[in-house]
This record gives sequence, C-alpha cells and structure tokens, in this order.
Amino acid sequence: MQRFAIEQLKIWHRNPRRKPLLLMGARQVGKTWLMQEFGRQYFKHVAYIRFDYNERARNAFSADFDVKRILESISIIGKCPVDANDTLIILDEIQECPAALTSLKYFCEEAREYAIIAAGSLLGVADHVGTGFPVGKVDRLDLYPMSFREFLVATGNDSLARLIETGDWSLINTFAGDYIHLLRTYFYVGGMPEAVDTYISTRDYTAVRDVQQNLLSGYRGDFSKHAPSASLPNMNLLWESIPQQLAKENKRFIYSEVLSGARRKTFEYPLRWLQDAGLIHPVPRIKTPKLPMSSYWAAGISKVFFVDVGLLGAVCDLDAGTLLDGNLIFDDFKGALTEQYVQQELRAACALSPCYWASEEKNAKAEIDFLCSHRGNIIPIEVKSGINTQAKSLKTYCQRFQPRKAIRTSLNPHMRHTQDFKKPLYSHTSCEILDIPLYAISRLKKELDC
Repeated sequence: MQRFAIEQLKIWHRNPRRKPLLLMGARQVGKTWLMQEFGRQYFKHVAYIRFDYNERARNAFSADFDVKRILESISIIGKCPVDANDTLIILDEIQECPAALTSLKYFCEEAREYAIIAAGSLLGVADHVGTGFPVGKVDRLDLYPMSFREFLVATGNDSLARLIETGDWSLINTFAGDYIHLLRTYFYVGGMPEAVDTYISTRDYTAVRDVQQNLLSGYRGDFSKHAPSASLPNMNLLWESIPQQLAKENKRFIYSEVLSGARRKTFEYPLRWLQDAGLIHPVPRIKTPKLPMSSYWAAGISKVFFVDVGLLGAVCDLDAGTLLDGNLIFDDFKGALTEQYVQQELRAACALSPCYWASEEKNAKAEIDFLCSHRGNIIPIEVKSGINTQAKSLKTYCQRFQPRKAIRTSLNPHMRHTQDFKKPLYSHTSCEILDIPLYAISRLKKELDC
C-alpha cells in the first residue's frame, strides 16, 4: 500500500526546526504501518518502542526526564543504536505512558536533532491534555482512512490516480466510467487499511464486510473498556443513531431522535468521547459565512459523520448487490454515503475542516452541504449524488452572500461557468461555479487556485 502522508513526514523530517511529531488518528487507520514504513525507507535504524505491552519501556520514561538517560534506554529496548542522523525513534501507543508524552517537551527543548514520531489513540492523548501535555512543543499530523486516490493506487490503478493530479480534464472525462466504477467499489470497501487489503487479496465482498464488522465490534469494545460505565447506555444509543440520522433528508443531528425527549446536554459527553476517539466527525452549522468560521458556529447544531464511508455502509447493512445496480449506490440512504464520502475527502485529501450553512428563515429550506475556508475566502460546496445538478440552495446562497467561487460536485464531468448576481452588493458581480466530479474532489484546492 501507499499512504500519501509519507510525503508530509518527509517534509517534517527535512525541516531544521522540526519538533517531535504526534501522529494522531482513530484506531486501525494505519498509524503504526506508516511510521514503520517511513523508517524503513528513509532511515538506517528504527528504534520502535510500544508502551501498551512493555512495562520496562513505561518504567524507563517514568523515572525522570533526563534526555540522555532516556536515549540510552531507547537504544537498549529498541535493540539498535540511536543516532541523531540516521535513527528514527517511534513511540507507539504513547497514551499508555503519560510520562513519555510529557518527555516530548524535553526532547524538543534539549534534543531536537533526534527524529521522534509518537502515535496513540486520539482519545488517550486527549485525556492527558492539560496534565503534562507538551503544548507548543510538538508538531502534529492527523491520519485518516485511505482516500479515494490512495485506494486507486492500492488497487493497481496508479495511472488513474496520477491522471487526477494532472488536471487534464479532457483525458479524465474519457475514463469517467472507470472512475465511477471504482468509486462505487470504494463506497463499499471504504478506506480502512485492513478492509482495503482484504479486498485486494480476495476480491470477496463478504470477507470485506466481515473485516468491517470486526472493526465496528472492536470500537464497541473500546466503549466498554475506556468510557465511564455511566455513559455507556447513552453512548451506544448515540452511536446507533448516527446512520439513521444521516439517512434523513435533513441530516442535522437531532438529540431527541436518539432518545425521546432528550436534550443536547444528555449526549454532550458521549458525543465528545466519540469525537476524541476519532470515530465521528461533527460538522457544525454556521450562522453567517464569515471568517473565522468557528466564531459563527450555531451552538450544539451539527451534522455527525462516521470515520469511514465503508464502515457507514456496514452499519447500514449495504448489500454488495448494490454495486451492480448502476449508480444507485450514490443515492442510497438519501445520499448519505455520498455526503459521508465528500466530508471524508475534504479532511483526508484536502486537509480542510468543513462546516455547513442552512437558512434560518421560516419556510426556507436552503442548505449548503459544506463550507470550507481557502485563502481567505469561504467556499460553498454543494453535493449531488447523481447527474441531476439542479442546485436551488447553491443559487440562493450565491445570491445572498455573493462568493467569488463555489463548488458543485456530482457524477457530471468537470465544468466552469459563471452565475451573475441580480443585485450586486460588492465590487464583483458574479460567481464562478466549478463542477468537480465526485471522484476528483481531491483536486478542490488546485481547482480553486486556477
């Protein structure tokens, strides 16, 4: 497999002012593999320390924060020389040793020349924020499930993945059928590395689904293992409600639909726990499209998405036969899989944290699926499941807020056109609408810069 995040690790390593790196992500998204592969490719030695099954390692870091002594311990436990020039130090499952997390501060201040990558569960690390967390002393990289382009490379479609990067739309359009077929498959398989590897080696959709169900069972096990027992009932109710709420026409998460009569306060902690674990991604509603968008969030109002489109399909019991029914998979569950996919690509492939907008006017149903900030502009993104791209909400938004550029993504080919404003309020009087195919949404930033 290939993970594009390895390029970001190379940039980090070349930076003369680099700090120890925290690699964050949900369980089973491939953090350990990525660190070890990076070490294998670019270092002579890799000192791998895993804290969850190694009491000696935990004790070595808990004694004190003498960096020289810790480096000697790493060399002994990792069974390799530790040299600043050609050794990568990997501290895995670091949430199991709070002292190791704190030690990153001292490595940053006293031994920044050493290349150190630490990884752990989002939840475990979040538990230690404020109690010895090395604030300002670490770099951070978030790892998500494999993106669609990574899936293309993994399945032997490297040329199609490279073609998207070129932006040669006339040639991309020629292979639209191939892209759409592979995107249908990706909707089912998703981007969890074990599920992708199972698909590649077996081409058996039943085996893929078994892997996904095991992953979901493992996440459920984490609830019981790590969450307070008093929160478990509400956490399970919330987890089970997410796919049902995404399958609605209006995908806003309604707490009273989780439990009759319940209010937001009832589910605040379970929601935060699942978010800290990286298992869900809330997309907050924005009241007014202004920067910084976080200042205009509507408190407690959001859409809630899963960590992975394949896992969402598994929870919804999506049948593999759907893959044979044309493009119906994109419309299943009222387009929930398509919107989940776009949200996932925005984070994993575009490094964007989306919000959404909905009109607060009575009897008004205008809603923009996602808003993202890019180069000082707020970009509205309208998601369409098929080829019908009539977007009344996007037109309403553009007339009201007059953005310079807007995105519409669907199964239609790439296109650019201009929408004129009837009552211009600003110096510009039109908006450029960019139609980007769903399978090429990873090019969003580059298209905006064109």
